[in-house]
Amino acid sequence: MPSPLEELPDAPQHVHATEVSLRWGDLDAAGHVNNSRFFTYFEAARVDWLATTLDGPLFTESGPVVAHATCDFKQPLTYPATLTIDVCAPPPDNSSLRNVYDAVLKRSGERVATGTAVLVWVSVDTGETVPVPDLGLR
Repeated sequence: MPSPLEELPDAPQHVHATEVSLRWGDLDAAGHVNNSRFFTYFEAARVDWLATTLDGPLFTESGPVVAHATCDFKQPLTYPATLTIDVCAPPPDNSSLRNVYDAVLKRSGERVATGTAVLVWVSVDTGETVPVPDLGLR
């Protein structure tokens, strides 16, 4: 199964990995993880990466907002399980940054979902776009 990284025109780099343990409350009536939860898993990995990369907290002066997000579901996911969410990113544009997420089962390495997000950096004071801070991707 091809990786979503192959779809990126620029050379992305792996920037972070986060483990996410499923919770019973993540399940829908059919006993599968609800599709909306994957966006939360991707968010957890993204916030974890930014928290370990940036010098200070987000949104004191500026921070990222999600302008676009996608998720492709590869197979149903049931409880219990632990996922590894890999975050990759090509170099940012001036005020936007694309992330690619790869969610795999920790135990078997099977891919369960892939996703993307476009983040736009904005000023807390004005709401206007500002340059993406140095994330080591340039």
